[in-house]
Amino acid sequence: MADKNTKKKREKSTVGKAAQRMVFGGALTEEQEEILTPIQMVFRSFVQDKVAMTGVICFLFIFMCCVVLPFFLPIDMYYQDVTQANVGPGFGMLDVPSGLQKKARQVSLGSTFSVGIDEKGNVYEWGRFPTNKLKKLPADMGSLVQVSAGLDHVVALNDAGEVVTWGNDRMGLASIPLELRMGETVKEVYAGYQISLALTESGRLYNWGNDFLIDIKIPKEVQGNIQKFVANTDIVMALTKDGEVAALTTKTNAYTAIPEQIQGRVVDLALTDESVAAVTEDGQVHVWGNNVKGSRNIKEEVQGHVTAIEGGRFHYVVQLDDGTVQAWGDDTFGQTKVPDIKGKVKDITAGYYGSYIIDESGTVTGWGLKGYLMGTDDFGRDIFRRLLKGGRMTMTVGAIAVIISTIIGVIIGGISGYKGGKIDNILMRLTEIVSSLPFLPFAIILSAIIGNNISETQRIIMIMVILGLLSWPGIARLVRGSVLAEREQEFVTAAKALGIREWGIIFRHILPNIITVIIVNATLDFATCMLTESSLSFIGFGVSEPNATWGNMLNGARSATVIENFWWRWVYPALVLAICTISINCIGDGLRDAIDPKSKER
Repeated sequence: MADKNTKKKREKSTVGKAAQRMVFGGALTEEQEEILTPIQMVFRSFVQDKVAMTGVICFLFIFMCCVVLPFFLPIDMYYQDVTQANVGPGFGMLDVPSGLQKKARQVSLGSTFSVGIDEKGNVYEWGRFPTNKLKKLPADMGSLVQVSAGLDHVVALNDAGEVVTWGNDRMGLASIPLELRMGETVKEVYAGYQISLALTESGRLYNWGNDFLIDIKIPKEVQGNIQKFVANTDIVMALTKDGEVAALTTKTNAYTAIPEQIQGRVVDLALTDESVAAVTEDGQVHVWGNNVKGSRNIKEEVQGHVTAIEGGRFHYVVQLDDGTVQAWGDDTFGQTKVPDIKGKVKDITAGYYGSYIIDESGTVTGWGLKGYLMGTDDFGRDIFRRLLKGGRMTMTVGAIAVIISTIIGVIIGGISGYKGGKIDNILMRLTEIVSSLPFLPFAIILSAIIGNNISETQRIIMIMVILGLLSWPGIARLVRGSVLAEREQEFVTAAKALGIREWGIIFRHILPNIITVIIVNATLDFATCMLTESSLSFIGFGVSEPNATWGNMLNGARSATVIENFWWRWVYPALVLAICTISINCIGDGLRDAIDPKSKER
């Protein structure tokens, strides 16, 4: 008897293995030659599909980046900075040329590039240049003693006291005042945002460039008595030889509220885009103006020890009497993280979003904004951070739209397939009516009619709902066909005999048997909804600025100029959207093949 039982077990095992070989289309290893549940068989088949697993890895990587990284790389959706517009990808803004190291005399930091001169007066440039004109240095400049970098131009001073300029020459930036070319001895030059300034030995200040940008009015008692000056995009401030601070404007604003107690005692002056800082003879720092991004939050340990101060866009850098350097204010790009310097500090300089230190050996050390991983757009916004934010938005819209369409499709398809007859006829005609509606024209018309009368959040909800309400006919037909096949099975007859209600039979007994088909279809619809949302946003009827989606990021890259010159503005969003949708489609195809292995043969 024992031998007969053993023989029967072997025969059953052989039959089971043969069945598994037929399912998987090949021989199984010894580890696989075990009895598997249907779920295990589907999972193993899916894992063995290299294309599907590649899609899973790619999608999960993009998904996790869009979900996790925004917590570490926050973005202000309303941020704009034209000084950082259309900066190419890379992190070389602060990479000082090796030829300048160990012999640097002075450096100046512009919007996205820097300029420096060595001890012999030779000039060096590095970073991301807003215009190719910056690379064309004037001939016979002589030996330079000072240089200043602005938005997209440079002003320099040679050892003969002559002013030299290159770069963008719009708005009269190349038109050096006649007085400076006829004998006035210049001691300091400055390149700013579409303006240039020069200070003579006699204490007179001259400006040229965009006269409409800054209203510069120099009082008679100040002109000829200026020791130093600083400027930003709104105002020019001057430090007189008497140690007083003067605002060179007739307008009253936050900059003109100069503290009375510092007048006559100021030894250095600096300016950010929102505030003014003055160092008095006792080493104290006094800041007034608007406290934007912490520019007025002075570190207590620096008070009484400051010997020099420089200002960037929203941060200050100071040199202390013990030779150390401190910084405070905006730290978005690490502007306040001063590196350790071994040698004694000889000079400091700050600008826009970075700073430099020159030590006694002539070595230059920079910190702050080094560049952007994927560049910036025409508003100066970081494309990488917007990709992360936009991916979260695109995936959210697609996912919620799929959930809505799947719920509606399953309910209508389930009832239609199970009930049959007139109910089936009515529901299928409704399905045909909905599927006949042209989605894009309908969404465009609806968005144009009510889009401007609702908030951006309501607009996003409207897009998700429209996508969901018009995308269910496909899954409804699929569910109906599956239910028609399943309702003739014996377990349905048994459930009816037991008196189970029809809703229970449909959603508790039939639906679990076709859930895999629904999952596969929902996965493929997810990619379709993402593409549809991106299409709507691309043509301007979806999620609008300043909210980011992959679609409206591509919307800003439709001109030939952008396609030709600023490739990073359209390549990265298009690439990420393509990889994400293709990956989802690969996952859906892999699930379908794993659930129904015979589909590979069809």
